[in-house]
Amino acid sequence: MANSMVLVSLMALGLLMVFSTTTQVEAAARAFFVFGDSLVDNGNNNYLATTARADSPPYGIDTPTRRPTGRFSNGKNIPDFISDALGSEPTLPYLSPELRGEKLLVGANFASAGVGILNDTGIQFINIIRMFRQLQYFQDYQTRLAELVGNDEAQQIVSDSLVLITVGGNDFVNNYFLIPFSARSRQFLLPDYVTYLISEYRKILMRLHDLGARRVLVTGTGPLGCVPAERAMRSPNGECAPELQQAASLFNPQLVQMINGLNSEYGANIFIAANTQLQTSDFITNPGAYGFTTSKIACCGQGPYNGIGLCTVFSNLCSNRDEYVFWDPFHPSERANGIIVNNIVSGSTNYVSPMNLSTLLALNSNTRN
Repeated sequence: MANSMVLVSLMALGLLMVFSTTTQVEAAARAFFVFGDSLVDNGNNNYLATTARADSPPYGIDTPTRRPTGRFSNGKNIPDFISDALGSEPTLPYLSPELRGEKLLVGANFASAGVGILNDTGIQFINIIRMFRQLQYFQDYQTRLAELVGNDEAQQIVSDSLVLITVGGNDFVNNYFLIPFSARSRQFLLPDYVTYLISEYRKILMRLHDLGARRVLVTGTGPLGCVPAERAMRSPNGECAPELQQAASLFNPQLVQMINGLNSEYGANIFIAANTQLQTSDFITNPGAYGFTTSKIACCGQGPYNGIGLCTVFSNLCSNRDEYVFWDPFHPSERANGIIVNNIVSGSTNYVSPMNLSTLLALNSNTRN
Protein backbone atom coordinates (compact mmCIF):
# COMPACT_ATOMS: atom_id res chain seq x y z
CA MET A 1 0.00 0.00 0.00
CA ALA A 2 1.11 3.51 0.32
CA ASN A 3 2.98 3.00 3.51
CA SER A 4 6.04 2.73 1.32
CA MET A 5 5.30 5.97 -0.29
CA VAL A 6 7.20 8.98 0.68
CA LEU A 7 5.05 11.73 1.20
CA VAL A 8 6.60 14.63 2.51
CA SER A 9 7.34 16.36 -0.68
CA LEU A 10 4.92 18.93 0.49
CA MET A 11 5.73 18.95 4.14
CA ALA A 12 8.37 20.75 2.49
CA LEU A 13 6.24 23.52 1.45
CA GLY A 14 5.79 26.41 3.63
CA LEU A 15 5.29 26.61 7.23
CA LEU A 16 5.78 30.15 8.39
CA MET A 17 2.49 30.76 10.15
CA VAL A 18 -0.39 28.74 11.47
CA PHE A 19 -3.80 29.60 10.06
CA SER A 20 -7.01 28.01 11.24
CA THR A 21 -8.61 28.23 7.79
CA THR A 22 -7.21 28.39 4.30
CA THR A 23 -6.64 31.85 2.88
CA GLN A 24 -8.83 32.41 -0.17
CA VAL A 25 -7.20 33.86 -3.26
CA GLU A 26 -8.89 36.99 -4.54
CA ALA A 27 -9.60 35.72 -8.00
CA ALA A 28 -12.43 34.03 -9.83
CA ALA A 29 -12.42 30.25 -9.70
CA ARG A 30 -10.28 28.72 -12.41
CA ALA A 31 -9.48 25.21 -13.55
CA PHE A 32 -7.02 23.27 -11.42
CA PHE A 33 -4.93 20.30 -12.52
CA VAL A 34 -2.91 18.02 -10.27
CA PHE A 35 -0.04 15.66 -11.12
CA GLY A 36 2.20 13.53 -8.95
CA ASP A 37 2.14 10.93 -6.19
CA SER A 38 0.20 9.95 -3.07
CA LEU A 39 0.56 13.32 -1.39
CA VAL A 40 -1.83 14.68 -4.02
CA ASP A 41 -3.73 11.60 -5.27
CA ASN A 42 -7.47 12.24 -4.79
CA GLY A 43 -8.48 8.66 -5.52
CA ASN A 44 -7.26 7.60 -8.95
CA ASN A 45 -5.71 4.47 -7.48
CA ASN A 46 -9.15 3.42 -6.22
CA TYR A 47 -9.83 2.45 -9.84
CA LEU A 48 -6.62 0.47 -10.29
CA ALA A 49 -5.50 -3.02 -9.28
CA THR A 50 -2.69 -1.87 -7.01
CA THR A 51 -1.69 -2.09 -3.37
CA ALA A 52 -1.00 1.66 -3.34
CA ARG A 53 -4.49 2.60 -2.19
CA ALA A 54 -6.12 4.52 0.65
CA ASP A 55 -9.67 3.30 0.17
CA SER A 56 -10.21 1.57 3.52
CA PRO A 57 -10.67 2.86 7.09
CA PRO A 58 -9.42 4.70 9.00
CA TYR A 59 -8.42 6.87 6.00
CA GLY A 60 -10.99 9.64 5.62
CA ILE A 61 -12.07 9.45 9.25
CA ASP A 62 -12.41 13.24 9.45
CA THR A 63 -14.28 13.77 6.17
CA PRO A 64 -17.98 14.70 6.41
CA THR A 65 -18.95 11.09 5.63
CA ARG A 66 -16.15 9.64 7.79
CA ARG A 67 -15.41 7.33 4.86
CA PRO A 68 -12.15 6.81 2.92
CA THR A 69 -11.94 8.72 -0.35
CA GLY A 70 -8.65 7.49 -1.75
CA ARG A 71 -6.76 10.41 -0.21
CA PHE A 72 -3.79 9.49 1.97
CA SER A 73 -5.09 11.62 4.81
CA ASN A 74 -7.52 11.61 7.68
CA GLY A 75 -9.39 14.32 5.77
CA LYS A 76 -8.41 16.90 3.18
CA ASN A 77 -5.15 16.76 1.27
CA ILE A 78 -3.06 19.46 -0.37
CA PRO A 79 -5.16 19.81 -3.57
CA ASP A 80 -8.36 20.12 -1.54
CA PHE A 81 -7.03 23.09 0.38
CA ILE A 82 -5.76 24.71 -2.82
CA SER A 83 -9.23 24.27 -4.35
CA ASP A 84 -10.64 26.03 -1.28
CA ALA A 85 -8.19 28.88 -1.82
CA LEU A 86 -9.25 29.13 -5.46
CA GLY A 87 -12.90 29.27 -4.45
CA SER A 88 -13.58 26.09 -6.37
CA GLU A 89 -14.94 22.64 -5.66
CA PRO A 90 -12.34 19.85 -5.32
CA THR A 91 -11.04 18.32 -8.51
CA LEU A 92 -12.20 14.81 -9.32
CA PRO A 93 -9.80 11.96 -10.08
CA TYR A 94 -9.33 11.66 -13.82
CA LEU A 95 -10.41 8.02 -13.67
CA SER A 96 -13.67 8.85 -11.89
CA PRO A 97 -16.77 8.19 -14.00
CA GLU A 98 -18.20 11.40 -12.51
CA LEU A 99 -15.64 13.49 -14.44
CA ARG A 100 -17.81 14.47 -17.39
CA GLY A 101 -19.87 17.39 -18.67
CA GLU A 102 -19.63 20.56 -16.60
CA LYS A 103 -17.33 18.84 -14.08
CA LEU A 104 -14.58 19.02 -16.71
CA LEU A 105 -14.54 22.79 -16.28
CA VAL A 106 -13.28 22.42 -12.71
CA GLY A 107 -10.13 20.60 -13.85
CA ALA A 108 -8.88 17.13 -13.02
CA ASN A 109 -6.53 15.24 -10.74
CA PHE A 110 -4.16 12.88 -12.58
CA ALA A 111 -1.98 11.94 -9.59
CA SER A 112 -1.32 8.35 -8.62
CA ALA A 113 0.14 7.07 -5.38
CA GLY A 114 3.49 5.35 -5.75
CA VAL A 115 4.82 7.10 -8.84
CA GLY A 116 8.11 8.91 -9.23
CA ILE A 117 9.94 10.94 -11.80
CA LEU A 118 11.37 7.72 -13.21
CA ASN A 119 9.27 5.00 -14.78
CA ASP A 120 10.99 2.28 -12.74
CA THR A 121 10.08 3.92 -9.44
CA GLY A 122 7.31 2.14 -7.56
CA ILE A 123 7.42 -1.00 -9.70
CA GLN A 124 6.32 -3.00 -6.66
CA PHE A 125 2.91 -1.33 -6.92
CA ILE A 126 2.53 -2.62 -10.50
CA ASN A 127 -0.54 -0.79 -11.80
CA ILE A 128 -0.11 2.92 -11.14
CA ILE A 129 -0.35 5.95 -13.43
CA ARG A 130 3.26 6.82 -14.20
CA MET A 131 4.17 10.37 -15.11
CA PHE A 132 4.23 9.84 -18.86
CA ARG A 133 0.70 8.42 -18.63
CA GLN A 134 -0.50 11.28 -16.44
CA LEU A 135 0.66 13.69 -19.13
CA GLN A 136 -1.06 11.60 -21.81
CA TYR A 137 -4.27 11.73 -19.79
CA PHE A 138 -3.92 15.52 -19.61
CA GLN A 139 -3.80 15.62 -23.38
CA ASP A 140 -6.83 13.31 -23.58
CA TYR A 141 -8.65 15.54 -21.09
CA GLN A 142 -8.12 18.54 -23.35
CA THR A 143 -9.71 16.66 -26.24
CA ARG A 144 -12.75 15.93 -24.08
CA LEU A 145 -12.87 19.54 -22.91
CA ALA A 146 -12.72 20.82 -26.50
CA GLU A 147 -15.68 18.62 -27.39
CA LEU A 148 -17.60 20.36 -24.60
CA VAL A 149 -16.65 24.02 -25.10
CA GLY A 150 -14.75 24.21 -28.42
CA ASN A 151 -11.03 24.29 -29.16
CA ASP A 152 -10.41 27.98 -28.48
CA GLU A 153 -12.22 28.01 -25.15
CA ALA A 154 -10.55 24.76 -24.09
CA GLN A 155 -7.11 26.21 -24.79
CA GLN A 156 -7.99 29.34 -22.80
CA ILE A 157 -9.20 27.30 -19.82
CA VAL A 158 -5.93 25.38 -19.74
CA SER A 159 -3.85 28.51 -20.21
CA ASP A 160 -5.65 30.26 -17.34
CA SER A 161 -5.51 27.24 -15.05
CA LEU A 162 -3.34 26.44 -12.07
CA VAL A 163 -1.24 23.27 -12.12
CA LEU A 164 0.25 21.51 -9.10
CA ILE A 165 2.92 18.84 -9.46
CA THR A 166 4.61 17.01 -6.61
CA VAL A 167 6.87 14.10 -7.38
CA GLY A 168 10.38 12.96 -6.52
CA GLY A 169 10.34 11.54 -3.01
CA ASN A 170 9.45 8.05 -4.19
CA ASP A 171 12.48 8.06 -6.48
CA PHE A 172 14.56 7.86 -3.33
CA VAL A 173 12.43 5.85 -0.90
CA ASN A 174 10.86 3.49 -3.41
CA ASN A 175 13.80 3.20 -5.75
CA TYR A 176 17.35 4.24 -4.85
CA PHE A 177 17.08 3.38 -1.13
CA LEU A 178 14.34 0.76 -1.41
CA ILE A 179 16.68 -2.16 -0.84
CA PRO A 180 20.42 -2.43 -0.19
CA PHE A 181 22.39 -2.40 -3.42
CA SER A 182 19.36 -1.45 -5.52
CA ALA A 183 19.80 -1.30 -9.28
CA ARG A 184 19.85 2.50 -9.28
CA SER A 185 22.30 2.71 -6.36
CA ARG A 186 24.65 0.40 -8.25
CA GLN A 187 24.23 2.48 -11.40
CA PHE A 188 24.70 5.92 -9.80
CA LEU A 189 26.44 7.53 -6.88
CA LEU A 190 23.87 9.60 -5.03
CA PRO A 191 24.98 13.02 -6.42
CA ASP A 192 24.90 11.64 -9.96
CA TYR A 193 21.48 10.09 -9.37
CA VAL A 194 20.14 13.45 -8.22
CA THR A 195 21.50 15.12 -11.36
CA TYR A 196 19.78 12.45 -13.46
CA LEU A 197 16.46 12.93 -11.63
CA ILE A 198 16.58 16.68 -12.16
CA SER A 199 17.21 16.23 -15.88
CA GLU A 200 14.22 13.89 -16.14
CA TYR A 201 12.01 16.19 -14.06
CA ARG A 202 12.91 19.02 -16.41
CA LYS A 203 11.50 17.02 -19.32
CA ILE A 204 8.22 16.55 -17.45
CA LEU A 205 7.90 20.28 -16.75
CA MET A 206 8.70 21.15 -20.34
CA ARG A 207 6.02 18.72 -21.51
CA LEU A 208 3.50 20.41 -19.20
CA HIS A 209 4.40 23.72 -20.81
CA ASP A 210 4.00 22.17 -24.27
CA LEU A 211 0.52 21.05 -23.25
CA GLY A 212 -0.47 24.60 -22.37
CA ALA A 213 0.26 24.94 -18.64
CA ARG A 214 1.29 28.51 -17.75
CA ARG A 215 1.00 28.58 -13.94
CA VAL A 216 2.70 25.59 -12.38
CA LEU A 217 3.40 25.08 -8.70
CA VAL A 218 6.34 22.66 -8.41
CA THR A 219 7.33 20.95 -5.19
CA GLY A 220 10.48 19.08 -4.35
CA THR A 221 11.08 16.67 -1.52
CA GLY A 222 10.71 17.39 2.14
CA PRO A 223 12.57 15.84 5.06
CA LEU A 224 12.63 12.32 3.64
CA GLY A 225 14.54 10.89 6.56
CA CYS A 226 12.29 12.45 9.22
CA VAL A 227 8.96 10.78 8.47
CA PRO A 228 7.91 8.21 11.11
CA ALA A 229 8.48 5.26 8.77
CA GLU A 230 12.10 6.16 8.11
CA ARG A 231 12.78 6.95 11.77
CA ALA A 232 11.41 3.51 12.67
CA MET A 233 13.24 1.58 9.95
CA ARG A 234 16.58 3.36 9.64
CA SER A 235 17.37 5.14 12.90
CA PRO A 236 18.03 3.20 16.11
CA ASN A 237 17.62 6.35 18.20
CA GLY A 238 14.63 7.79 16.35
CA GLU A 239 16.63 10.54 14.69
CA CYS A 240 16.15 11.55 11.06
CA ALA A 241 17.79 9.05 8.69
CA PRO A 242 20.95 10.81 7.43
CA GLU A 243 21.19 9.20 3.99
CA LEU A 244 17.69 10.32 3.05
CA GLN A 245 18.27 13.76 4.48
CA GLN A 246 21.36 14.02 2.31
CA ALA A 247 19.30 13.08 -0.73
CA ALA A 248 16.83 15.86 -0.03
CA SER A 249 19.61 18.38 0.58
CA LEU A 250 21.09 17.56 -2.83
CA PHE A 251 17.80 17.40 -4.73
CA ASN A 252 15.95 20.52 -3.60
CA PRO A 253 18.53 23.23 -4.47
CA GLN A 254 19.08 21.69 -7.90
CA LEU A 255 15.33 21.62 -8.49
CA VAL A 256 15.02 25.32 -7.71
CA GLN A 257 17.98 26.07 -9.97
CA MET A 258 16.42 24.07 -12.80
CA ILE A 259 13.08 25.85 -12.39
CA ASN A 260 14.75 29.25 -12.45
CA GLY A 261 16.52 28.23 -15.62
CA LEU A 262 13.26 27.18 -17.28
CA ASN A 263 11.60 30.46 -16.34
CA SER A 264 14.51 32.32 -17.90
CA GLU A 265 14.25 30.26 -21.07
CA TYR A 266 10.52 30.89 -21.38
CA GLY A 267 10.86 34.56 -20.46
CA ALA A 268 8.11 34.35 -17.84
CA ASN A 269 7.48 33.04 -14.35
CA ILE A 270 5.71 29.88 -15.46
CA PHE A 271 6.93 27.75 -12.56
CA ILE A 272 6.80 28.46 -8.82
CA ALA A 273 9.28 26.59 -6.64
CA ALA A 274 9.35 25.94 -2.90
CA ASN A 275 12.44 26.25 -0.74
CA THR A 276 11.70 22.92 0.89
CA GLN A 277 14.72 22.67 3.14
CA LEU A 278 14.16 26.06 4.74
CA GLN A 279 10.41 25.68 5.00
CA THR A 280 10.42 22.37 6.81
CA SER A 281 13.03 22.74 9.52
CA ASP A 282 10.89 24.52 12.13
CA PHE A 283 7.86 22.35 11.40
CA ILE A 284 9.76 19.16 12.16
CA THR A 285 12.07 20.37 14.92
CA ASN A 286 9.60 22.62 16.74
CA PRO A 287 6.09 21.23 16.24
CA GLY A 288 4.82 23.01 19.34
CA ALA A 289 5.24 26.36 17.62
CA TYR A 290 2.52 25.28 15.18
CA GLY A 291 0.18 23.76 17.72
CA PHE A 292 1.30 20.13 17.32
CA THR A 293 2.43 17.83 20.10
CA THR A 294 4.66 15.61 17.96
CA SER A 295 6.32 15.39 14.57
CA LYS A 296 7.96 12.03 15.27
CA ILE A 297 4.98 9.77 15.89
CA ALA A 298 2.29 9.07 13.31
CA CYS A 299 -1.34 9.20 14.37
CA CYS A 300 -2.12 5.88 12.68
CA GLY A 301 0.30 2.94 12.57
CA GLN A 302 2.15 0.51 14.78
CA GLY A 303 5.63 -0.19 16.06
CA PRO A 304 8.19 2.49 16.90
CA TYR A 305 6.76 5.94 16.17
CA ASN A 306 3.73 4.17 14.63
CA GLY A 307 6.01 3.95 11.62
CA ILE A 308 5.86 0.27 10.76
CA GLY A 309 3.49 -1.29 8.25
CA LEU A 310 0.14 -0.02 7.03
CA CYS A 311 -2.47 2.24 8.56
CA THR A 312 -5.46 -0.09 9.00
CA VAL A 313 -8.43 -0.68 11.27
CA PHE A 314 -6.08 -2.78 13.42
CA SER A 315 -3.50 0.01 13.86
CA ASN A 316 -2.97 2.33 16.78
CA LEU A 317 -5.13 5.39 16.11
CA CYS A 318 -4.84 8.69 17.94
CA SER A 319 -7.97 10.53 19.00
CA ASN A 320 -6.46 14.03 18.78
CA ARG A 321 -5.44 14.06 15.12
CA ASP A 322 -4.99 17.82 14.97
CA GLU A 323 -2.01 17.47 17.32
CA TYR A 324 -0.03 15.23 14.93
CA VAL A 325 2.10 16.43 12.03
CA PHE A 326 1.86 12.99 10.43
CA TRP A 327 -1.35 11.09 9.85
CA ASP A 328 0.31 7.80 8.85
CA PRO A 329 3.95 6.67 8.56
CA PHE A 330 4.53 8.88 5.51
CA HIS A 331 1.72 11.41 5.00
CA PRO A 332 0.80 14.70 6.68
CA SER A 333 -2.38 15.08 8.71
CA GLU A 334 -5.25 17.19 7.41
CA ARG A 335 -4.28 20.05 9.70
CA ALA A 336 -0.67 19.95 8.52
CA ASN A 337 -1.88 20.02 4.91
CA GLY A 338 -3.89 23.15 5.66
CA ILE A 339 -0.87 24.93 7.12
CA ILE A 340 1.20 23.96 4.11
CA VAL A 341 -1.31 25.42 1.67
CA ASN A 342 -1.73 28.67 3.60
CA ASN A 343 1.97 29.22 3.13
CA ILE A 344 1.86 28.31 -0.53
CA VAL A 345 -0.84 30.94 -0.93
CA SER A 346 0.61 33.75 1.16
CA GLY A 347 4.11 32.80 2.29
CA SER A 348 7.24 34.90 1.97
CA THR A 349 9.32 34.76 -1.19
CA ASN A 350 12.05 33.28 0.97
CA TYR A 351 9.93 30.16 1.05
CA VAL A 352 7.97 30.21 -2.22
CA SER A 353 9.76 31.72 -5.20
CA PRO A 354 9.71 33.77 -7.31
CA MET A 355 6.37 34.66 -5.68
CA ASN A 356 3.59 33.07 -3.68
CA LEU A 357 0.42 31.75 -5.25
CA SER A 358 -1.74 34.72 -4.29
CA THR A 359 0.67 37.11 -5.97
CA LEU A 360 0.95 34.96 -9.09
CA LEU A 361 -2.80 34.76 -9.61
CA ALA A 362 -3.27 38.46 -8.92
CA LEU A 363 -0.66 39.36 -11.54
CA ASN A 364 -2.36 37.14 -14.08
CA SER A 365 -5.98 38.01 -13.28
CA ASN A 366 -6.20 40.54 -16.11
CA THR A 367 -5.73 37.79 -18.69
CA ARG A 368 -9.06 36.30 -17.63
CA ASN A 369 -11.14 39.40 -18.31
